[in-house]
Formats: sequence, structure tokens, C-alpha cells
Amino acid sequence: MRFNSFKQNRTAVEATDFLRRHDRMAALLPAVQRMAQLQQDCAAVLPTAFSFCEILSFEDGVLVLSTPNASVAAKLKQQLPKLQEALVRKGWQIDNVRLKVQMMREMSTPPVEPRKLVIPEVGVESFAELSDKLEPTKQNAGLIAALRRLVAHRRDG
Repeated sequence: MRFNSFKQNRTAVEATDFLRRHDRMAALLPAVQRMAQLQQDCAAVLPTAFSFCEILSFEDGVLVLSTPNASVAAKLKQQLPKLQEALVRKGWQIDNVRLKVQMMREMSTPPVEPRKLVIPEVGVESFAELSDKLEPTKQNAGLIAALRRLVAHRRDG
């Protein structure tokens, strides 16, 4: 369950309306609101460090936070005393803060589509002209051959 409530959107409003309308589910609403408030308070204390983190649980004074990788966890671990102190000042009864490294979907990178290199006709002509104008020395032989292959490939394909 994610409690990122900074971006209240229509789905979040519909979810709280659903919880309010059903007697059995209405009992969950205070817990959800409490966790959302705790998430906001954590983000207010450590805006940069907490941007990739989420609250996993808060029971018996133990706050468990998820981090996307060990690097973020190491950086956040250094700031846990500051976070705990600030949350206690805000009225949260937190005795301990634990971190759990957990890969989250937001951190995964989408597959990259291969781009096709497009050289305009003017560019192809310029490469052809360059291959003809280069001095045919031993040092230029590889470059001239590569330019001619490029031009031939672009004109054929």
C-alpha cells in the first residue's frame, strides 16, 4: 500500500469516498489517513532523501521505511536521528526507525527503443564529396573506405 498523498488526485478521492460509504471499510480510513500524514511529515523533514522512500509499516513505535536500493538506504541512514527527532516533536511516538531495501516499480527503467539514424540527403552528399576530396594516402585509406561504405549504404537503403 502506498501513502504518497502529496498528489491528491481523483483516484485517491474516490478511494476515500468508497471507504466512507462502507461500514466495514470505514474503520480503515483513520489508519490510512494517519499513514498518509506520517508520509507527509517524513517528506517535509527530509524532502530530497525521502523522495524515493515509502512507509511500509508503523507499529509499536517502530517505523519501517522502504528504500529502492542500498545507496539510498546508506544516505538515509545517516539522517535517521534527524528524522526521528523531528517526528517526535510533531507528536509521533517513534522509538526506532528501520530501513528495508525493496525494489519499487517507479525505479525501474522503461525499455529503450532503438533509434534509427537518419542522415538527410545533403549529409550523404557531403560525405560522398569528402570521400572524393580526401588525399588518397595510407593514413586516409580507412576513412575513405568507411565514408564510401556509408554513402553506398545510405543510397541503397
